[in-house]
Amino acid sequence: MQFYERIREELYELKSLDRYRYLPDISARNGKDIEVNGQLLLNLSSNDYLGLGDDKALLEGYGSQFRKSSHAMTSSSSRLLTGNHPLYDQLEKALALLYGRESAMVFNSGYHANIGILPALCNRHDLVLSDRLNHASIIDGMKIAEAPYQRYRHRDYEHLEELLSEARGKYRQIFIVTESVFSMDGDLADLSRLVALKEQYEAILIVDEAHGVGVFGERGLGLCETAGMVQQIDIITGTFGKALASTGAYAVMSSLVREYLLNTMRSFIFTTALPPVILGWSLLTLHQQSAMSSDRAALLKLASRLRSELILHGFDVLGESHIIPVITGANDLSVALAARLRSAGFLCMPVRPPAVPENGARIRISLRSILQWEDIARIPEIIRG
Repeated sequence: MQFYERIREELYELKSLDRYRYLPDISARNGKDIEVNGQLLLNLSSNDYLGLGDDKALLEGYGSQFRKSSHAMTSSSSRLLTGNHPLYDQLEKALALLYGRESAMVFNSGYHANIGILPALCNRHDLVLSDRLNHASIIDGMKIAEAPYQRYRHRDYEHLEELLSEARGKYRQIFIVTESVFSMDGDLADLSRLVALKEQYEAILIVDEAHGVGVFGERGLGLCETAGMVQQIDIITGTFGKALASTGAYAVMSSLVREYLLNTMRSFIFTTALPPVILGWSLLTLHQQSAMSSDRAALLKLASRLRSELILHGFDVLGESHIIPVITGANDLSVALAARLRSAGFLCMPVRPPAVPENGARIRISLRSILQWEDIARIPEIIRG
């Protein structure tokens, strides 16, 4: 059939461009290390930034606690039917209290949050302004929404202000959307500037803290806490799937916005709720990370040292966070470099388009607080070859 021939040809083209992807055979995770295709490697591709997912004492304690409870392993329903377990209420109250905000709302994933919030809040009478390097889930949310959207140049707030000025008075509402820590470049949004712009132009500001939660802020609330902007941002989203070592996502907001999303957000309404076993674990890791400020400081110090060493070795390195991308440009170079690192005992996955712009292939080093400098000191020399 023509259909199968076409997709076979497209897969062949992906291979020829070094953009073909496959699922690695992960057989074991143990603290710093991971076993991939039978090889034990130092795991530098994990988003478990605080090491909570490999904290055996925490896992064993929670397992024992859960076995004593009567919680089911599944919710079997959406939250609006019979899936709204009491642990949901406890988790959302804990989030609201931690952020000092009126309300919080838990979702099945960051993707569910980002493809649901914008389509629920805006329509063809509104405008969405998005940082050009925002995550694919935010882009998909904009595509699903009926509202027109424009993408301002990455962290170019003069460009954003130009777009805001041009749009003033032409739309019912303007929404500004940004990541706080950009997942592929590891650089940071200027939240103070964004809040000033949103107030000046009466926009709604949505900040995705997926890679900031657990890593930035005294209580791990993300870059919004570091910038002192927790109260000024209209909607702050975060994920449990990275530094909090669980599954799901959340948003903190006003109670009015929560009420509206509960009634209009399709990716919330039409999905089975998270199982209680996940909700209880998320509640535990949320509280656990809030007291890990020293781990956060150690992680960022480690990242700063590695970034400086890589730059001294002449590499093109972006960012200012725990995410350290080493730019190769060409896809085949990123694949070859990943293979070299793997041979030396390090798992650093290559990142290629469409996850990054064309000619922006890279090795993305993702650090965790459980690592020491001795674990990663050889990396600059290995990359240099």
